[in-house]
Amino acid sequence: MTVLSERHSADVIRAEAAQLFFDRGYDATSLRQIAAASGLKVGSLYNHIDSKEHLLLQIMGRIIDDLVDATRGASLVPGDAVTKLQAALAAHLTFHAQRAREVFIGNTELRSLSDSAREVVIEKRQEYELLLQGLIEDAGRAGLAEVVDAKIHVYSLVAQATHIASWFKPGGRMDLDEIVAVYTKLALRELNVIDADTRVGRDRPGV
Repeated sequence: MTVLSERHSADVIRAEAAQLFFDRGYDATSLRQIAAASGLKVGSLYNHIDSKEHLLLQIMGRIIDDLVDATRGASLVPGDAVTKLQAALAAHLTFHAQRAREVFIGNTELRSLSDSAREVVIEKRQEYELLLQGLIEDAGRAGLAEVVDAKIHVYSLVAQATHIASWFKPGGRMDLDEIVAVYTKLALRELNVIDADTRVGRDRPGV
């Protein structure tokens, strides 16, 4: 098997496992079911994973890594500290809406991991929270935002994104860009950004 086909098989396994974990729950999903959904024999799974828990950790770790990459990349836009924060927020919110299934697994199945595996995920989450916290603090230091407590502001932003992931469906009253604009405006207002309403528009950075 070539490296490319091995990578493809691993991606298929993760995708099928994520769907099963989402539909059935981690505990109710067997490796046999994952193998069948992936078009493999159970023994072949072990060419890509060490255990079912290892597979769950791969899924949960990958989603956070992708989220960090998307948000950090968006924050590199030119502009002042609020512009960078705004772009990061747009990426943060959009990511949660578009990958709601994996977000759901990450939020509900942490308890299914062993202590050591759980610590890996928690450390990744903390890395992400520190990224958002740094952007908020930069806006505060620049005198562009009123930061009451940066860490609690981060919790608020994470809760917003989790909320979107729980209810957003394409084809509703508002499209995703419009919804992201509303949530971004609320976040900037929470930080008492003076021109929050005029900053947020259809041409906002990061979307």
